[in-house]
Amino acid sequence: MSAADLELVDLYDPTDSAGRVTGSASRADVRARNLPHAATGVLLRDGTGNVFVHRRTDIKDINPGAHDCLAGGVVDAGEKPLAAAHRELQEELGLDARLHPVMTRWYRDATTRYLAFVYEAWWDGTPLTLQESEVAAGWWEPADTLRERLHDSAWSFVPDTRALLEAWPNWWQDRRRP
Repeated sequence: MSAADLELVDLYDPTDSAGRVTGSASRADVRARNLPHAATGVLLRDGTGNVFVHRRTDIKDINPGAHDCLAGGVVDAGEKPLAAAHRELQEELGLDARLHPVMTRWYRDATTRYLAFVYEAWWDGTPLTLQESEVAAGWWEPADTLRERLHDSAWSFVPDTRALLEAWPNWWQDRRRP
């Protein structure tokens, strides 16, 4: 049995945008049957508003090798989305930060269906420690530059983050730490 067969994920009511849990299933079953679950994403900015962009490792189960600018992942069974966002930020980038909620909305495509809990955070200069199994490389990029790159459909970028950013009004505008 693999770890994915044992790891439980809460299932969410796809008609409820607030996030009502309806049961649980193994992560492997959620992936195989495209069951509705929850996931988090954290957009990390530096003090001048640049965004941390990374390339996913080639061993990721979904969108291997693609670029992304959200640190995040699946919400485990019994876990609150905010706690999951903190956990994922710590696991993937090696830091914790104050998280500001941005949006909660459903995303669905042929490979995944989840309620996205999206947050924004500011980097305090603590050295980042990239999780080798998930993050192949990372760098800071001006938000305007990233926005332009997202218009290039040939650029390998995860489709769910692309869609979430499209739903986030003016995310690229100069944002300074509050």
